[in-house]
Amino acid sequence: MNDETRKFDAAPGGDPQSPHEVLVAVYRALEEKGYDPIRQLVGYLISGEPAYIPRHNNARTIIRKVPRDDLIEHLLTYYLEREVLGEARR
Repeated sequence: MNDETRKFDAAPGGDPQSPHEVLVAVYRALEEKGYDPIRQLVGYLISGEPAYIPRHNNARTIIRKVPRDDLIEHLLTYYLEREVLGEARR
């Protein structure tokens, strides 16, 4: 019998889980379908309307697994850490 603690991964090799992974997956799906990914994501993030995101590659289901405020927080943090903190380091 093995006494080691195992880490449970709810979706091994499955759908993206982190806000970053979700945004990248949805961005790629939008691109593949010929949409402007930025405009579509902005529409979704502002309105919450899932119709901005296609069902292609399960993108609509994937994006709805992460709360919109978590996606916005991730985007803002990612941007500011690079732009504001990046300038301070120069």
